[in-house]
Amino acid sequence: MSKPSLPKGTRDFGPADMAKRNYIFGTIKTVFEKYGFMPLETPAMESLQTLTGKYGEEGDQLIFKLLNNGDFLAKSDKEAIAAGDSKKASFSISKKALRYDLTVPFARFVVMNRSEIAMPFKRYQIQPVWRGDRPGKGRYQEFYQCDADVVGSDSLLNEADLVRIFDEVLDSLKLDGVVIKLNNRKILSGLAQWIGKEDDLTNLTISIDKLDKVGVEGVEKELTNRGFTEAEIDKVKKFLSVNGSIEDKLNWISESLNSEEAKKGVEEVREIIEKVNLTGLRAAELELDLTLARGLNYYTGAIFEVIVKDSGMGSICGGGRYDDLTGIFGWQGVSGVGISFGAERIMDIMNERELFPSDTAITTQVMFVNFGAEEEKYCVKLAAELRDKGIKTEVYPEAAKMKKQMTYANAKNISCVVMAGSNEIAIGEVRLKNMKTSQEYPISSPFINLAGSINQLLAE
Repeated sequence: MSKPSLPKGTRDFGPADMAKRNYIFGTIKTVFEKYGFMPLETPAMESLQTLTGKYGEEGDQLIFKLLNNGDFLAKSDKEAIAAGDSKKASFSISKKALRYDLTVPFARFVVMNRSEIAMPFKRYQIQPVWRGDRPGKGRYQEFYQCDADVVGSDSLLNEADLVRIFDEVLDSLKLDGVVIKLNNRKILSGLAQWIGKEDDLTNLTISIDKLDKVGVEGVEKELTNRGFTEAEIDKVKKFLSVNGSIEDKLNWISESLNSEEAKKGVEEVREIIEKVNLTGLRAAELELDLTLARGLNYYTGAIFEVIVKDSGMGSICGGGRYDDLTGIFGWQGVSGVGISFGAERIMDIMNERELFPSDTAITTQVMFVNFGAEEEKYCVKLAAELRDKGIKTEVYPEAAKMKKQMTYANAKNISCVVMAGSNEIAIGEVRLKNMKTSQEYPISSPFINLAGSINQLLAE
């Protein structure tokens, strides 16, 4: 029998890790709800047709397809299989796929339920997604996304609020060195017009989006392979090298690209920054990054990515405006904008920097030692009293040796142990042990006094 193993790019999460993940999810959820977002869940599976063509050529290749039930070869495209045309063949043997992100399923939900939801519709969604990417540091094939989206509003106040959400969540998680990168797809469309490639924006953005991974030379090679000329590539390199303040960059774009589309993008960037500056940010730095492309086909306006300096990770959050997304499902003219937190990468950075509160993993605060059947009955009643007062409590399930019970308490990092043997019960008291200091305290009238004594100990 072979040893059990995990599929590549996936992970198990034990109790300690789950406590940390729930801490992250809880923080994100709290901030989302402060800004008026409501929860939503969609199925793990979507129609393959729903997902295909929404993420660009490379994104489509990373979609996890599910084989049709039963004899999936019975109705397969035999000619495509014989010819080795895997792309064509896949549509005949697979009608469903695991969701690639949460945004496209959200757009589908909005279109299917448009008569029942009030616009603008603000939802958040915290669920796993799957991508057939090569696993690496901070990169997994199954991972959670924590999304917030608004549809039915063109206002750039939404973008400003989403920037504030990035800042507030990451500041609450004690992450420093956070940079929120901002760009606009209209500026990139203006770049495509400037170099004479307005009909090839997808190839342009896919190539630029790889800059942080492959460098300028890598982007140049990518563009060459995609049919861009040397003169066109030189213009792209000039654009990518623009630096200075935010205003310097915006001025260069307005003056150099000579594009109405780019100027519209510049106006939108200025308005977003102006709205963000009304309240300012807690800790994050807002940066205009002209190299930010986010090579997904559905973005049409502002785009975002968030990094943490000196983390060794790529982006930990991203998002943008997608004016045309619901149109692909038959509902034209509905604008949307959304962001996503990469919980796995955030958790990895917080682990490396030891940013989780010391009590994050604590599930049980108090354990009653089990001395036998009669003592157990007494402890069960006391435990119920503590639980009613919000204290996380358990009774050891059997009358094992004291050493075994104490080893269990230490393994779970339990703060307090309560001992109620026959002698203590007879005189109406219990003994409370502080597991950190090993000190013991007699508590009289435990049904009245025990909870207060424990809360005092836990607060020390």
